Amino acid sequence: MAVVKPFPAIRPQAVKAAQIAALPYDVFTREEAVKEIEDHPLSFLRVDRPETNFPEETDMYSPEVYEKAGELLRKLIDTGNLCQDREPCYYIYELTAGNHVQTGVVGCASVDDYLGNVVKRHENTRPEKEADRIRHIEACHAQTGPIFLAHRPDPQLRRLLDIRKRSYPSYDFQGGDGVRHRVWTVYEGNVIEKIRNLFEKMDRIYVADGHHRAAAAVRIAQKRREKNPDYTGKEPFNYFLSVLFPWDELHIVEYNRVVKDLGGKTGEEFLKEVEKCFRVEKEGSCPVKPEKKGVFGLYVEKNWYRLTIREEYTSEDPVKNLDVSLLQDWLLEPVLGIRNPKEDPGIQFVGGIRGFQELEERADREGGAAFWLYPTDMMELIRVADADQLMPPKSTWFEPKLRSGLFIHRI
Repeated sequence: MAVVKPFPAIRPQAVKAAQIAALPYDVFTREEAVKEIEDHPLSFLRVDRPETNFPEETDMYSPEVYEKAGELLRKLIDTGNLCQDREPCYYIYELTAGNHVQTGVVGCASVDDYLGNVVKRHENTRPEKEADRIRHIEACHAQTGPIFLAHRPDPQLRRLLDIRKRSYPSYDFQGGDGVRHRVWTVYEGNVIEKIRNLFEKMDRIYVADGHHRAAAAVRIAQKRREKNPDYTGKEPFNYFLSVLFPWDELHIVEYNRVVKDLGGKTGEEFLKEVEKCFRVEKEGSCPVKPEKKGVFGLYVEKNWYRLTIREEYTSEDPVKNLDVSLLQDWLLEPVLGIRNPKEDPGIQFVGGIRGFQELEERADREGGAAFWLYPTDMMELIRVADADQLMPPKSTWFEPKLRSGLFIHRI
């Protein structure tokens, strides 16, 4: 049984929503974040990336940086740019990118469901990134970035949301990336109960994106429970800000890799070793976008190659047969010596939304190689999570991205 509660969100005035809503903090480099904030002074990115308010040499993990995040959030509230609803609500959040439309419910998922494996994970977290989000939540006394959850499609819930979407939205704006965002506030008691009951019938929900934010929220809840042994379970810290979408509406794009060098090998030596586990076809200047699982685009020394994993190296295991695993296990580690991609400085991860030009530019600049992957399938993610296994880091990149600053959960 999945518990998803309505809550009184802190959210923007309607006329300010487009100016405040920001892409997630972790899709920007520091330089990109600084430029975004210069162009959009009200952007919530200023709160999510508070180090951008300091000189470049400032340690982004210093106490004063986190204190600044809390200060900026309070300023947005004090100036009336953000206001809190008086009563607990659900919010319907629709994103439209081209012909793709996905509609989710904004609510608060249960920390106990996370601890009890009702909320299923598929990715490990990194301690330093988890600690960063813990400090940010504690400084803001709020969860500012929603965790992206997925659930089995439910026809009743879909019909209910479709009917409710016929009314006038609370927000309707288009982001700079062309994605349209529409939000409806669900305050009617009978509709709230219907939504709550439909989630309670679900035996599991899945973290699609936001593993570090979820883990941080859970850690904070555990710490507060230790300090307050008489907690009732109803306190806001027992829940974490989430948006829940049916998994058949979600869109995953590829999460590509760039390595900084060829491990001391010449291009010819590198390709010869790659051929042990992959069939290699040279395509020249024509970018190779994989058309199916088991096929990879390789860019090295100004040329593109099509790599196809040899059948004997595939697996029935749901994790080992992921394309990200096949690349890691049969090329990155044995050929280039990259044993721990989470920590190895020799590898970079590039979301597919940035295009093949980004891969070429980075590989040329570094003198290494780039790999274009076929996207992980949503059903692959579900199979891994249901098996209580974990994917390699940076296996999925969901598009379109949820905006931060539209919904804030005060704890």
